[in-house]
Amino acid sequence: MSSVQTTEICVIGAGPAGLKAAISARDMGARVTIVDSGRTLGGQLVKQTHKFFGSRGQFAGMRGIDIAKVLSDELLKDPSRVDVLYDSQVAGFYGDGILAIEKDDCIRFLKPERVVCATGARERMLLFENNDLPGVYGAGAVQTLMNVYGVRPGKRVLMVGAGNIGLIVSYQLIQAGVDVACVLEAMPHVGGYRVHAAKIKRLGVPILTSHTIKAAHGTDVVQGATAVALDSRFQPVPGSERFFEVDTVCLAVGLSPLTELLWQAGCKMGYVPELGGYTPLRRDNYETTRMGVFIAGDLAGIEEATSAMIEGEIAGLAAAKSLGYETCDFEERFNRAKAELEGMRQGPTGLKVRQGLAKLMAITERVRAFG
Repeated sequence: MSSVQTTEICVIGAGPAGLKAAISARDMGARVTIVDSGRTLGGQLVKQTHKFFGSRGQFAGMRGIDIAKVLSDELLKDPSRVDVLYDSQVAGFYGDGILAIEKDDCIRFLKPERVVCATGARERMLLFENNDLPGVYGAGAVQTLMNVYGVRPGKRVLMVGAGNIGLIVSYQLIQAGVDVACVLEAMPHVGGYRVHAAKIKRLGVPILTSHTIKAAHGTDVVQGATAVALDSRFQPVPGSERFFEVDTVCLAVGLSPLTELLWQAGCKMGYVPELGGYTPLRRDNYETTRMGVFIAGDLAGIEEATSAMIEGEIAGLAAAKSLGYETCDFEERFNRAKAELEGMRQGPTGLKVRQGLAKLMAITERVRAFG
């Protein structure tokens, strides 16, 4: 094994949660190394051109691309206590606490005293006929093409999924001059915010609830797609098929936390569908069942980017404090972040997350994860 470098806190992932965690830990006085597979900081923020909701403290009214720049500038303003490993992938998390980091076809080893894992989530795929045809994309890929590289994915799109991601990407497609033929939603109601649904409805895009895609059509690329209605048991309704002439199918059917590193690290998990699937068990300060390993963002349960940033702040503060760092305003910052996060989850839009967190706590108690 080559020589092992050390750091106090390693933050894995430089999206909204990871950036806030790194900034918060650095502000407490800790030495931070942040590792990300991208060539720039910001994660998913760099392709989000819509304005955020929430509080002023969490950048309400700003676009994701601008939030990424604000957070990146804040992190890099004091390079003496921050190391950034761009275009790098954590390939292993071993029992002795060593991380194997791949960069430029080489492996380097890092042993942090604490880890904040903010690896985010992966897009889910749907099973349907010809789902591997060129022209079938995940919503994240469509955002990357349009908002990062300025490439339209097609001329006419069928969107599958009416959560916030599906609705927002539909609107961005329209802004880019792409015709959105229809938005399909398997649930009997729209899952995203009404304001997002109202925008695309005003532009003449129909939203069909209790519908999903049955098949994509085409020889070498997508040339059409068939939708089908679903009954109350989510079974296809015979004779309800409807054909759409499209050259692109965009899937926005949910996310699952990227938990592979934490499985390898021996962190205990709970299966909670409301949070996206297998989710790490954790304390109130976002420390997992493996001491010294903290989590934040979609890895801790699928929510909005605003919640991810608040969780990142909590995890970063807690990780630094566990090393003995403390500032006079620690309690104020920590409690304010906890209260803000709780407030974000109130109301009908936060019901699913609240239910998921209640299940996660019940699993934690049942397995006596923390003794």
